[in-house]
Amino acid sequence: MFVVVKSNKLCYTSPMKDDAKKLGENLKKIRTEKDITQVEIAKKLDVNRSFVSNIENGKTNPTLSTITNLARSSWPASSFL
Repeated sequence: MFVVVKSNKLCYTSPMKDDAKKLGENLKKIRTEKDITQVEIAKKLDVNRSFVSNIENGKTNPTLSTITNLARSSWPASSFL
């Protein structure tokens, strides 16, 4: 756990949240570079579009199964995830 000071207040953040944010940033970057919609990813993963959005925004941690399915799909470069 890390302590971050924001506006003179102590905030706590965990490395997992940082990892989730980085995963989401990478997913969005790859998706937009390849001109793929969140709906297309959601259909491929059999999840809701809002779930993909939450991943991209670092608001949720996808399961290992979801990450594996994403990496196995035909479009992403898994090294970026």
